[in-house]
Amino acid sequence: MIPEYCRALEENEISEHCFDLIFAFDEIVALGYRENVNLAQIRTFTEMDSHEEKVFRAVRETQEREAKAEMRRKAKELQQARRDAERQGKKAPGFGGFGSSAVSGGSTAAMITETIIETDKPKVAPAPARPSGPSKALKLGAKGKEVDNFVDKLKSEGETIMSSSMGKRTSEATKVHAPPVNMESVHMKIEEKITLTCGRDGGLQNMELHGMIMLRISDDKYGRIRLHVENEDKKGVQLQTHPNVDKKLFTAESLIGLKNPEKSFPVNSDVGVLKWRLQTTEESFIPLTINCWPSESGNGCDVNIEYELQEDNLELNDVIITIPLPSGVGAPVIGEIDGEYRHDSRRNTLEWCLPVIDAKNKSGSLEFSIAGQPNDFFPVQVSFVSKKNYCNIQVTKVTQVDGNSPVRFSTETTFLVDKYEIL
Repeated sequence: MIPEYCRALEENEISEHCFDLIFAFDEIVALGYRENVNLAQIRTFTEMDSHEEKVFRAVRETQEREAKAEMRRKAKELQQARRDAERQGKKAPGFGGFGSSAVSGGSTAAMITETIIETDKPKVAPAPARPSGPSKALKLGAKGKEVDNFVDKLKSEGETIMSSSMGKRTSEATKVHAPPVNMESVHMKIEEKITLTCGRDGGLQNMELHGMIMLRISDDKYGRIRLHVENEDKKGVQLQTHPNVDKKLFTAESLIGLKNPEKSFPVNSDVGVLKWRLQTTEESFIPLTINCWPSESGNGCDVNIEYELQEDNLELNDVIITIPLPSGVGAPVIGEIDGEYRHDSRRNTLEWCLPVIDAKNKSGSLEFSIAGQPNDFFPVQVSFVSKKNYCNIQVTKVTQVDGNSPVRFSTETTFLVDKYEIL
């Protein structure tokens, strides 16, 4: 039990993980009798992992990003209005308050603008009030608050408490993406998801990619439009249009429009107009190759792992390469590394974190040593996000059905990982 939480049987290690050990032993012994539990069950009980808590945190971060983006946009509008007023020799436009009161003057506008720009943390909308009264529902994080209060009391009595920092898992945070700042009346979301399985000795077992263009129209006057699609894919992607889309028009002119041009696209709803699929076992199509090479040594295993970006046009963000580790052998000894790493002693994994992988940073390596066998370091899992899609399919132009006049539109592109494993 103790090696699961401590790297070595030393006093400082025990002190640092004292509360983890208390909670773990509490699951083993109940009323003086030993419980019939294993290490996996103890880890599950003590972590109290909650999907609802993850969703709540992700939604809160999205709200914060939206608020910050909105404040920056407002700040730019205020600055532009002040500049226009100064050029025309007029007073800066006023910013209305309650009733008949208003604030005017260039200096006041500048002060408001600077205040908005310098704000680091936007205000988050308060959660809806719940009815008062006793509640028997499970309170997330309640145990953590009790531990914090107990630690504060020990500190006030002069005790020295060693704290350990547990960083938030990037793989959970990267699942939520902020919407674009400027969202036009015609907005398109291009999303691709990849499922890939490779062998540890090389060879692509299976690679499957699914993509879709989602159209959202927020103004009914833009309901009768056509999308000009530019397809420069050379990998043999299979395209499929929505049943209500004119397939002949798309095949002949790469235009997405309704079969009946007199009808309009639905308003204020996401409509999938085009989807594509790519399935292959061609190794040259792998976007990011991972080579993990564990070799046995006298003290255990020396592991060398490297990555290489094969698609130079891609830019992968928040890349996390997760390597499983043997349990109960302590932390790995890191030799050379490109990027950063994080050791999760609870899940027995080593996370190799790389903020960006692109054409300028297309390869890197990591070396570490730890006790174990070569099979202990598989499967290696990879996660990332990208604002550039894998298949070169884009909407370049949007026009009205009548008159063929151009229409302003916005695009949001996302490339995600559904499963990416090296077995």
